[in-house]
Amino acid sequence: MEEWIGERWHRLITRAADRSFGEQAVALEAMQRAAAMLFHAVGGAPGVRVVPAGQARIGGPRGWLQKLAGSGLRAATTKLDADTLALPPVIAVFDDAALNRDLYLWLASLAAAHEPQADWIAANVAATERVLQRCPGLRPRWQRLLAAHLAQRPEPASLRGTAVAAEAAVQAALRGGATSGLSIEAHEVAPVWLWLEALPAQHATGAGASSGEAGRSGSSAASSTRRRTRRVEQRSARAPLLLPSKTEQLMSWADHVPLDRATDDEDDGNATRAADDMEQLAITRDGQAGAARVKFDLDLPSASADDRPLGEGETLPEWDWKQQRLRADHCQVVTLLAQPALPFAPAAPLRVTARRVRRRLEVLRAAPRWQRHCADGEEIDLDAWVRHASDDASHPAPRDPPVFARRTRGERSLATLLLADLSLSTDAHVNNESRVIDVIRDALYVFGEALDGTGDAFEMLGFSSVRRQHVRMQHLKGFDEPWSAAAQARVGAIKPGYYTRMGAALRLATRRLSQRPERQRLLLILTDGKPNDLDVYEGRWGIEDTRHAVQEARAAGLLPFCLSIDEEAHDYLPHLFGRGGWAQVRRPAELPARLASVYARLTR
Repeated sequence: MEEWIGERWHRLITRAADRSFGEQAVALEAMQRAAAMLFHAVGGAPGVRVVPAGQARIGGPRGWLQKLAGSGLRAATTKLDADTLALPPVIAVFDDAALNRDLYLWLASLAAAHEPQADWIAANVAATERVLQRCPGLRPRWQRLLAAHLAQRPEPASLRGTAVAAEAAVQAALRGGATSGLSIEAHEVAPVWLWLEALPAQHATGAGASSGEAGRSGSSAASSTRRRTRRVEQRSARAPLLLPSKTEQLMSWADHVPLDRATDDEDDGNATRAADDMEQLAITRDGQAGAARVKFDLDLPSASADDRPLGEGETLPEWDWKQQRLRADHCQVVTLLAQPALPFAPAAPLRVTARRVRRRLEVLRAAPRWQRHCADGEEIDLDAWVRHASDDASHPAPRDPPVFARRTRGERSLATLLLADLSLSTDAHVNNESRVIDVIRDALYVFGEALDGTGDAFEMLGFSSVRRQHVRMQHLKGFDEPWSAAAQARVGAIKPGYYTRMGAALRLATRRLSQRPERQRLLLILTDGKPNDLDVYEGRWGIEDTRHAVQEARAAGLLPFCLSIDEEAHDYLPHLFGRGGWAQVRRPAELPARLASVYARLTR
């Protein structure tokens, strides 16, 4: 009974002390995409992601109800570091949903123009001026937000001690006055919702995997909230108040298993709630075998059970985004040939899809093409005509300007390399019957059947990785190899495992495709998530290295294009492949037909 009364009292008093406007609240989930687009459009760093912010200590006066409820001490405020822009998960600051939405957009644009300074106030004032110069259209929204926020701020006269000068300095800066020069931290005053706090990269980290590999591998759901951390040294691996148990010294016939009894009763939900209540998380290396090392040892099979390596492997560079340089011979890549597998027997509906796609591509190949910029032809080439009409009059016009287009039949010179993500995340189910890896297998089969009918040269590779020393390239079908039963059997035998070091896979594919003599060379990538691996490749390192590898492919004269079934693909693929260089497949079962459509469009 006491617990029941306590829970309801806490709920009642907390609700009564809440100063936010819950009915007008706007969630980050609804604004995240728009905020990210505005952040990058205003000039923000392309590799920065928008994530939910964690709770942080705040200042300012508290009412008696807040003191009674123990609230008003922490709030989710905006933080910016080299990897992420952490915005409040929910904004209910104003009694107007439109103003709360505008606040998300303002904070995103402010972060894009923010430059680190020691003075928190001066940095935000300077960033505000830059935003209003770059985006004059935001000024009316800024003025409405400013008026509403100033009306909510405490009167300096109602404060005591140093808080008086601090609040006066903040309000003067908000109104456009000169900064006082006082050294004020963000947590020393009431939250300035129109400003943000810049954090060094080493003081912020995401709680949980950012790529989704761990979540899809069967672990508990991880929080994406951004939290501040600090690294400490652990003095002892044993819980300080526990006596040693003799059972920890017993040797069984199988193995010695150390018992960490201090963690037997822990619960993931309780740990997450405890982390939310902490201002800063302490991270330490305890000397134990971490999860990354366990996955490394368990995932790699013995040499006798593994696929057969083709050659001694190759070394490839990797882009270090922190030092802005290419690290030579940083990755070791080995190409593997799967053990002999049973013949692949596709289902009847898949064979029907393959025949339909094959006929479509055969028709496209046989159809005549438009040759543009001709001196004569069947139709006017509008682009060429506009360029000709806009030429400077000082330039002599040719007697027969090349402003026509005509249909021609010519020899097609095209080579395609298809690179498929075979990481562990592809073991996830897309419905009750199929996994992601099954959809990728179907897409590879349909693609092989279709291109075999066109006669175009093509190669298929799968990729995965376990750190930079072991990037695995699965040989499925080579350029000089027919689309035979053996190649189809290798496609049918693909299985998920390991991680996604996409930059190294792209560089090896670029090296292979660059050796082809065809005039047009297409590099297609099938994936279901972000680049990631067990080491530093997680996060922005993998994103920036993959982007650099895509740029290298384009510099080599290739046409890279990515098809992804990741629901969050729009958050990072535009940065990796640019506009028009990627597509999202919202229903994974449509991947085979969508792959053929993309191929037909790119080779038209």
